[in-house]
Amino acid sequence: MSAPSSDVTAFTALLTDEGRRLLDGLRDHDPAQELAVATRLRREHPAGLVSAALGQARLRQRAVAKFGAEDAYRMFFTPNGVEQATRASVAAYRAGRFAALGVRRLADLCCGNGGDAIALARAGIEVLAVDRDPLTCEVARANAAALGLSELIEVRCADVAEVDTAGYDAVFVDPARRGGRGRIFDPEAYSPPLSWAVGAARKAPYAALKIAPGVPHEALPEDAEAEWISDGGDVKEAVLWFGTSPGARRATLLPGPRSLTGAGLPDPAVRPMGRYLYEPDGAAIRAHLVADVAREVDGGLIDETIAYVTSDELRPTAYAAAYEITDVLPFNVKKLRALVRERGIGVAVIKKRGSAVEPEELRRKLKLEGPGSCVIVLTRVAGAPAMLLGQPVTPAP
Repeated sequence: MSAPSSDVTAFTALLTDEGRRLLDGLRDHDPAQELAVATRLRREHPAGLVSAALGQARLRQRAVAKFGAEDAYRMFFTPNGVEQATRASVAAYRAGRFAALGVRRLADLCCGNGGDAIALARAGIEVLAVDRDPLTCEVARANAAALGLSELIEVRCADVAEVDTAGYDAVFVDPARRGGRGRIFDPEAYSPPLSWAVGAARKAPYAALKIAPGVPHEALPEDAEAEWISDGGDVKEAVLWFGTSPGARRATLLPGPRSLTGAGLPDPAVRPMGRYLYEPDGAAIRAHLVADVAREVDGGLIDETIAYVTSDELRPTAYAAAYEITDVLPFNVKKLRALVRERGIGVAVIKKRGSAVEPEELRRKLKLEGPGSCVIVLTRVAGAPAMLLGQPVTPAP
């Protein structure tokens, strides 16, 4: 649904000299003091402009986590734009892939506030940024100007289905995956639907479609490369690439980047608990590459349904965190409480996979106290509920 013209008018007022000065003065404002700040500012500025500036200041503060302070406090946002925007590090990585493929002109369909277009332009790519919402387009255009990229980014307000992408080296589509009721899980309920986006992708020499990380593998087109991307250990998104490596499955970790491409290995065998536990990165798990991680560390699964790998050797891998296991116990809170008390454990990182117990609930029951620390893993070992105690370790390169 397009924004009302009044919203566009309120936003463009922020682009005036008065609006910019007002917004710059709100950079470090405390939202808890917003009522007092608004009352003071309305003595000198129109009420509508003050309201718009305060709303934009809040959005900029939220955007710092994705864009960094230097860019976020120069950019403009809509509420949905902040929520759905690609993290700048992920957008820069993807832009780098496009540039490495030789892409020089790209159509960014469903461009939102322009975060991906900015990363693409910074990689030297000319971008046609398209969105059907007039306010979103005004924001994207303002962002291109604010960051000095207007010569490389053309913003067009249009229905993406009506845009002719012939003559572009690549297409990027980031469908809306949120509606009035929150997150959308059905790819055909995206706006535009995934099937339309795939059709648009197949018309271009190269294309990338941003999708939810939890997409079922059976829904992936056979002629697409599927890549799951994590940043700092958190899975951020999945991308379908066309024109690259059809059928490939890739896990990419940022910063780096480090990429692991699946070798089509069978599921690793379950083996007895060894000295070390490896926790594969979420991107590797989503990409179904646990077997590839297990091969890197010469390990096996602790349970056929659990994505934890165990090995007697400590081997370097970028795709899993490693822990040296000191205790393997059947699940029993009383025994665990007695053990951590005996060892003076006051700090514990509690992880779980395949367990119904909530970590914070367990933490309250343990009543941790003392100078020691450990990692507690609640999981299953060979089908039985278990508790693993250990310490994080870093293999030598």
